[in-house]
Amino acid sequence: SKFTRNDTLEIDYYENKVDSISVHWINDCEYILRNINPKTMDEKKAVHIRILSTKGNTYTFESKIINDQKRRTSRGIVTKID
Repeated sequence: SKFTRNDTLEIDYYENKVDSISVHWINDCEYILRNINPKTMDEKKAVHIRILSTKGNTYTFESKIINDQKRRTSRGIVTKID
């Protein structure tokens, strides 16, 4: 997927869909994402992102759904493109 982001808003582009997501920074390495116009129960769930490391134009992150009973986490890499 691709996205654009500023301090408070992220626009996601995935599988011909566009979503607007609010961004709330907790500190320099953690933030919360919430879908602005959720259409399903899953889209209503907020996601906590923690940046684990940075290198050049990439960062590695860990994400988890807030209040997830199974406490599942995912990891990924974001690469900045121009």
